[in-house]
Amino acid sequence: MRPLAISLALALAAAPALAQEPQVDPATVRACFDDATGTTPDCVGKAAAACQSQPGGDTTLGISACLQGEAQAWDDLLNAQYKGVRARLLEQGGTDLADQLLDAQRAWIAFRDADCSLVYAIWAEGSIRTVMASDCYLHKTAQRALELRDMGSME
Repeated sequence: MRPLAISLALALAAAPALAQEPQVDPATVRACFDDATGTTPDCVGKAAAACQSQPGGDTTLGISACLQGEAQAWDDLLNAQYKGVRARLLEQGGTDLADQLLDAQRAWIAFRDADCSLVYAIWAEGSIRTVMASDCYLHKTAQRALELRDMGSME
């Protein structure tokens, strides 16, 4: 597990369980991914916002769970895009290009986790810290998924 993911998991595990945990609709995230132009579309966060209107979604824990749920859906898309780009690079450019992508992805993961851990630390004195870090993780993950999608469509 990544450092931020561990922090977020511990924060949620230490809190009382939600009576009914709100759920993110992955189809909303997929539609955002499919329709987005560029890497910072307005639709990022809409699945989490819809989730927050469900019972339990308007608490600090619920908001965090919704943000993390959408981030997970984006992470699934990111991983699929990464695999597709890597396979294409192996076919077209061989191992060197595919290894450069791997290095770039590892560096990006380290950056995302460090940056969002910083956000968590900045807000360490408040209960909003998990919400802020989860929002950071969501937006950075969505942006990278879209970057990889666009990279895969380059000719």
